[in-house]
Amino acid sequence: MAIRYHQRLKRLLSSSSSIMEEENLDNEGEWSGCSKRFMTPIRISVRGEDILTDPLFNKGVAFKSGERDRLRLRGLLPPAIMNIKKQEERFLTAFKSESSDIRKNLLLEDLHDRNETLYHRIILNHFEEMAPLIYTPTVGQACKEFGTRYRRPRGMYFTQADRGHMAAMVYNWPHNDVHVIVVTDGSRILGLGDLGAHGMGIPIGKLSLYCAAGGIAPHRVLPVVLDVGTNNQDLLNDPLYLGVNKPRVASDEFYELVDEFMQAVRYRWPKVLVQFEDFSSDKAQTLLDKYRYDHLCFNDDIQGTGATTLSGIFGALRARGDDVTALASERILIAGAGSAGIGVANSLMQAMMHQGMTQENAKDAFFIVDEQGLLGLERGDSLVNEQRTFARTKDDRLSLENVMKKYKPTILLGMTTVGGLFNETLIKTMAQNCARPIIFPLSNPTTKSECTAEQAYRWTDGKCIFASGSPFPSLNYKNKIFHPSQCNNMYIFPGLGFGATLSGCSKITDEMLYIAAEALANSTTSEDLDTGRVFPPLHKIRDVSHQIAVAVVKEALRTGQASKMNDKNDISSFVKDKMYIPTYVPLIEKREVTL
Repeated sequence: MAIRYHQRLKRLLSSSSSIMEEENLDNEGEWSGCSKRFMTPIRISVRGEDILTDPLFNKGVAFKSGERDRLRLRGLLPPAIMNIKKQEERFLTAFKSESSDIRKNLLLEDLHDRNETLYHRIILNHFEEMAPLIYTPTVGQACKEFGTRYRRPRGMYFTQADRGHMAAMVYNWPHNDVHVIVVTDGSRILGLGDLGAHGMGIPIGKLSLYCAAGGIAPHRVLPVVLDVGTNNQDLLNDPLYLGVNKPRVASDEFYELVDEFMQAVRYRWPKVLVQFEDFSSDKAQTLLDKYRYDHLCFNDDIQGTGATTLSGIFGALRARGDDVTALASERILIAGAGSAGIGVANSLMQAMMHQGMTQENAKDAFFIVDEQGLLGLERGDSLVNEQRTFARTKDDRLSLENVMKKYKPTILLGMTTVGGLFNETLIKTMAQNCARPIIFPLSNPTTKSECTAEQAYRWTDGKCIFASGSPFPSLNYKNKIFHPSQCNNMYIFPGLGFGATLSGCSKITDEMLYIAAEALANSTTSEDLDTGRVFPPLHKIRDVSHQIAVAVVKEALRTGQASKMNDKNDISSFVKDKMYIPTYVPLIEKREVTL
């Protein structure tokens, strides 16, 4: 009996087809269109019980009998065998019993730490429900509680004490094929400010979206915090704070640390995409300008927000019955002159220039207001270069309300993190001067939104075209159901990053961001627009990311940037075939079999 068993095991270990037959893998019927490469057995070095603690390989009770024998798991799991569908049902039963969003976030992150395949499958299959829980708005609360809920390490931390060691430190990360890094210094987490090392929740959440929405495999992503201290006095006074318990380092030291980090990750992973996330406004643009032409990188708060907003405005113009070229005749009021507000202004200005306007004419369409009022050249050296581009020659410090009255803008964008800034008087004034005002309060989380969807619709008598940074529920106003869109960067960055890394780009260009915005806008159907949406429903996110990735790959091929591929006849199928599918594959332990 023992001899026959060992002979059978030897055949299994040497034959992929035998393993497929033994495991009876039919892909659970749901992923029948996925590439056969996802069903090819994987040889792993992890041993026995260690597999059960490795979230990349653990299947829990989905390990079938042959696999339990091969991996020496027999007896280490309950006898019941459940496929991934049953596991999904089991998790959702517990999940739906929770009423608190933060508790649901905890359940999801616990699953993330146990079983990444099941985690990403659940996010993808229920994206509309899960996205607000793993990212905006719930991730803000998760970051605030990061210190008390910390369970296991995920990602990497680089500090001032690590200077001179980063090139060696990156080899502590166990995966050799990292495609995307999301990095923050925790200085401006959403609208919550400086959360220091506890800002790690942001890169983790963003990369979950890269995997589920964008199709990048979870072993190819790396969340990072550059912990240079914190100026948050509450954290500095907290003896249980998990980060560097010192004030933030000076600017020179900060930029030197970032430079060493960028060189280190590029040395180990030469083609890696670095996404800068939630850096304070005084640092964000400087970092982007320094690295964007020499590294594959982009700043999501500046460029991602800009491209997503541009796409939303394209959708709003279509909803209004206009062609997207009508952007040239709009008057755009932006509340917020930080990196996000200026980034959006730049994206819209670049789009106008792409449509044939000169820069001088294009920038005249913008009225940017900060806490002191309208940006004017009279402020002199207090303006940074990016702000000076949009500063007006007169009306310096004119209030938001007076800019609305005097210049009668047709588009109102909010990036201030000042909840309720767009009051009833402001919105009603806009509605009086514009038949279909476009109103986008984009600040996160929900409590920081400049106005709610219900307020915007009621104060404009249902005439406005609305999108917000955080999600708002559908509402019935005057017997019409409105479905407000979420103008969130999750529509853009997963597909953009996937297309750039798949093709082997050396840099993210302004043209790529424009064509990504166009691809997103083209994914919004006329039926979507009729329901008040200016973006596709979130359950279509995988299709949206696919279209954006295809557009980026085509642009990379057109410009000769596609170092990882030659010209393809069917780029759409090629991109789809490369997208990560969260389904189980057979596992084989790397070991010699001696009989």
